[in-house]
Amino acid sequence: MKPSEKSRRSFLKNAALLSAASAFPSIITKAWGGPAPKTIKPGEKVNLACIGIGNQGGSDVMSFDKTGLANFVAFCDVDMGAPQTLAVLQKFPNVPRFQDFRMMFDKMGSQIDAVCIGVPDHSHFAITMMALALGKHVYVEKPMARTFNEVELMMKAAAKHPKVVTQMGNQGHSEANYFQFKAWKEAGIIKDVTAITAHMNSARRWHGWDAHIKQLPPKEPIPSTLDWDTWHGVTQLHDYNHDYINGQWRCWYDFGMGALGDWGAHLIDTAHQFLSLGLPYEVGMLKAEGHNAFFYPQSSTILFRFPERGNMPACDITWYDGVNNLPPIPKGYGVMGLDPNIPPPSSGSLQAPKLNPGKIIYSKELTFKGGSHGSTLSIIPEEKAKEMASKLPEVPNSTSNHYANFLKACKGEEETRSPFAIAGPLSQVFCLGVLAQKLNTKLQFDRKTKTITNNKMANEMLTGLPPRKGWEQYYKV
Repeated sequence: MKPSEKSRRSFLKNAALLSAASAFPSIITKAWGGPAPKTIKPGEKVNLACIGIGNQGGSDVMSFDKTGLANFVAFCDVDMGAPQTLAVLQKFPNVPRFQDFRMMFDKMGSQIDAVCIGVPDHSHFAITMMALALGKHVYVEKPMARTFNEVELMMKAAAKHPKVVTQMGNQGHSEANYFQFKAWKEAGIIKDVTAITAHMNSARRWHGWDAHIKQLPPKEPIPSTLDWDTWHGVTQLHDYNHDYINGQWRCWYDFGMGALGDWGAHLIDTAHQFLSLGLPYEVGMLKAEGHNAFFYPQSSTILFRFPERGNMPACDITWYDGVNNLPPIPKGYGVMGLDPNIPPPSSGSLQAPKLNPGKIIYSKELTFKGGSHGSTLSIIPEEKAKEMASKLPEVPNSTSNHYANFLKACKGEEETRSPFAIAGPLSQVFCLGVLAQKLNTKLQFDRKTKTITNNKMANEMLTGLPPRKGWEQYYKV
């Protein structure tokens, strides 16, 4: 029996979700939620399995290593030994290696406390659901998943496993911007926010592609080292093309979440959390240059509308991407140059953007200028900043970066700052934005029923296409 089939049958055997408990007789439980996470004693390291060890996943491995809190027990990558994985493999040559995460869980599950999932957007869901059902703490890269419904199921699964720690990988959510925004909101400096501009104007991988495309790229030979079938996860099988792998997956609606899913979690995360924005009631395309059915526009302007919340006024977020699709810049904005705190985009382009990725937050009394990731806000214009200087509260330093925060939470020493309960609705905002991009239309959204009310096709796309055969079980909660 193939490992994937073994895991699939284990999944179906033991739970409404997946537990694969037949591979681990010692940890079968009667409760729905499957095994509870193992207690990690003080002084012990977290036994961490990393799924995806090239590109961003490889960066995550190195970042976890720097914390001094992780003990790597397994590495998994569908193209193990490819150039992008070599740095990790050379540094940690003795860690067991796998190409299929299901085989990894079958063989190593009892030795794993937590997993890091650094794979393409479309593959986050199934790995996360399996890990949660096995009682493994989960760190998954942003955005949480590719469809609204997948994120919903991930949140429900996490809620049914309350002892399992979750964290989405928007690393700036443990840095200075997080603590500053929280302190300024609590002190009443940030209040009555009515509008936010978020912008990412760097070149993207798909910029310059033919927007008149009529079909997906032509079939090419599959590299001998690549497990192309497992790479797809729950998505329907595609013919191989080099423009699907190594970051190129981000370009396609079938696999990635475009510029919004890539950078939105680094730009609007603190505003979304501390302003209690939740889900929008309307999402509309104001611009979609180069719109087509297959990959993301060359430039997008998307308007997200959020209602009043308690004593907070209604708020609009306007998203801009595209090299020349620059947002309006308020008087007193100042320098537009690059911020050293913001990592360069992964487009491979060395071209400097015309405007640093960031946001502008408009309240009834003040305007704030911010960057991305952990970059802090400033009050503009400068004259107003000087006037407010004496009123600003002291901002505490972070006790841990995002990776250490996760591992400390696994040990019961901290709580994660971007758990699924917080990161899930944020990721769903991106899912709604991507639907508006793909259909190039305005969507009316019912926040209570979580349905799109003015477009039947779009409402069906909240769930997306059925999973391919053999992957259905991950959708059962």
